[in-house]
Amino acid sequence: MAKRSVAILFGGRSTEHEVSLTSALGILQHIPREKYEILLIKISREGKWQLLSPNTELTLSALEKASGPLILPGNPSARGFFVLSESSQEARISFIPVDVVFPILHGTFGEDGTVQGVLALADLPCVGGGVLASALGMDKVIMKQIFMQNDLPCTDFIWFLRNKWATSSHVIEKAIIKEIGFPCFVKPANAGSSVGISKVKTEEELAPAVNLALEYDRKVLVEKAIEGRELECAVLGNDDPVASVVGEIIPSNEFYDYEAKYISNESKTVIPAEIQESIVKTVQHYAVEAFKAIDCAGMARVDFFLEKDTNRIFVNEINTIPGFTPISMYPKLWEASGISYSELIHRLIQLAMERYDELSRSRFYLKPEEKK
Repeated sequence: MAKRSVAILFGGRSTEHEVSLTSALGILQHIPREKYEILLIKISREGKWQLLSPNTELTLSALEKASGPLILPGNPSARGFFVLSESSQEARISFIPVDVVFPILHGTFGEDGTVQGVLALADLPCVGGGVLASALGMDKVIMKQIFMQNDLPCTDFIWFLRNKWATSSHVIEKAIIKEIGFPCFVKPANAGSSVGISKVKTEEELAPAVNLALEYDRKVLVEKAIEGRELECAVLGNDDPVASVVGEIIPSNEFYDYEAKYISNESKTVIPAEIQESIVKTVQHYAVEAFKAIDCAGMARVDFFLEKDTNRIFVNEINTIPGFTPISMYPKLWEASGISYSELIHRLIQLAMERYDELSRSRFYLKPEEKK
C-alpha cells in the first residue's frame, strides 16, 4: 500500500512560535514513517511559508535556523502545494501533491482558524478542528458564551475592548470590583500558553494587568479566580468523540503561567488525577460536550478547575491544537488511556481524512469526478 504524504506545518507568527517548533519536533520524531511520507513546512516568525529539506536535522535549534524555498497551498483541482525556486536567472514553480496537512501551530495565525481557512480553500484535508471550531476555541469570550449556552459551568467573567478601556477605564474597574472581585485573572481573549495573563489580587494591580493583556489582544477577559485544583482531559474523534483519563496539573508558580509550563522544571503532572470517580465521569462528560459545542474535530484538550471547598467543576477553556511534545499533557493523557504517541499521530491523520470525506459529501464541495 502506497504511503500517504503528510505536510507537517509548524512555526508561525504568534508568540508561541517556539512552542510550535517543539511540538512539531515531537511529531517528526514519532510519526510512523512506514505509513507516511513527510513534508516539512515551516512558517517563519515573519510569516513566510518555507519548504525545508527532508534531511533537516531534527533538533529545536536546527528547525529554528532552517529555511527553504517559498511554498504556498495549491488550488482545489490539484491537492498539494506550489514551490517557488529562485535562481539568479529565473524563478521556477513546481507542484508537490499532499494527502493531508498536520498543522501544529499554536496561538494567533495558526490555531484561530486563519490557516484552517487557507487549507480549506485549497481543498487540503487538515488534522484538527476547522475554521469555526478553531476560531471559537481561540476567542475565550465567545468560547465561554457558547459553553454557557450548552449548560457547561464557567466562572463569572466580564470582557471589554481596548478602545473602551481607553475611554472608560474607571467604569470598567468599578464593574470588575463589583461583579468579579479579587482575586481574578486578567487575560488577552485571543492568546495561548498563558501569554499576557496576570493573577490580580488588589485594585492597584488591576490596571497594569489590563495594560499587559492589551499588548497581546484588543479584547480582554477578566474572570473570577477559583481556589482549587487544575484538571485536564483530552478528547479524540470527530462526530462521536471520546475522552481520555483525567490528569492534574500542579504548577510550580501560583498559577500555570508560561514559565511554569515551559521554563520551570518544578511543575508536576499527576496522571490519572487522584480524584473521586464521580468527578472523573463529570469531567469526561463536560470535555466531550465542550468539544461538540464548538463543532471541534480530531483533537482537543479541555481544562477545568475543581473548587476546593465545594468540589464544583468549572470548564476553563478548550485548546484545539494542544501542546504535542512527548511530555505534553495531551499525548500523555492518551498514553495513560492506552494509545501510544505514534498511534495517536496515526489516528489523528486518519480522523482528518474521515472528516474530509464527510465534508466532501456537501454540495459546495466538488466531487472528484468534477475536478479538472
